[in-house]
Amino acid sequence: MQIGVVFPQTEFGDDPALIKDYAQTAEALGYSHILAYDHVLGAVHENRARPLTGPYTERTPFHEPFVLFAYMAAVTSTIGFTTGVIILPQRQTALVAKQAAELDILSGGRLRLGVGTGWNHVEYDALNENFRNRGKRQEEQVEVLRRLWAEDVVDFTGTYHRIDRANILPRPTRPIPIWFGGFNDVAFRRAARIGDGFIFGGGTADALAHVDMIRRYVAEAGRDSAAFGIESMVNYAAGPEKWVSIADSWRAANVDYISLRDMNAGLEGPRAHLDAIRRYAEAVLP
Repeated sequence: MQIGVVFPQTEFGDDPALIKDYAQTAEALGYSHILAYDHVLGAVHENRARPLTGPYTERTPFHEPFVLFAYMAAVTSTIGFTTGVIILPQRQTALVAKQAAELDILSGGRLRLGVGTGWNHVEYDALNENFRNRGKRQEEQVEVLRRLWAEDVVDFTGTYHRIDRANILPRPTRPIPIWFGGFNDVAFRRAARIGDGFIFGGGTADALAHVDMIRRYVAEAGRDSAAFGIESMVNYAAGPEKWVSIADSWRAANVDYISLRDMNAGLEGPRAHLDAIRRYAEAVLP
């Protein structure tokens, strides 16, 4: 099992020198990857006919993951990068294919593309995409991404996409892994059918309860469940007395990755987050 970190971008700030320090520190400590969340826009929650139920608002800062990871890739050499998750249906598919390919090429094959459908309908509207069909559209997007990464020329007609004998260059030198995220059975089953893995974003107990289920869905889809990856989050706020036992529970479940999440843990400022990933590494990393 490999252990990564969730970049605490809602609390870390935007000083390039400190972001560089974070990436290099995580790599030097032996973390396998850095995971980053995605929101293009924040939105006011109050006084909406269709409520916004997610945790982030117009006051929550988010770095753009592809740009963030390109910067981090330039100042590191081995650590991987995972989007956890890119809200794929609110983005143009061919553009995501181009951005992901470029990042994977320039980082030397260090990208794992996590995708999801999101919850912020205001964000979808502002990006001129349809919130209501996002799940079905995401499935077609994954097919288009893989074809654009693999084929010399793509001629594709689907329900939501038309590519008339076109391509992207340069293309990645390997199939970029596409993992899914989400919190419900629809997301689990979609990942089991067409994904390379699943990223659980909830707490340990909730995620552990679903690991065997999603592996069963993979097998029912006629795929090799042993080749399907699993990642989950571990909260820094659980405290040092639980960090090792939580990591051990994930090892026992035979998952591939866990990521330390130190957001919402009462830490103030970038230096506190850097100290947090050092403390966790000392306690848990081999």
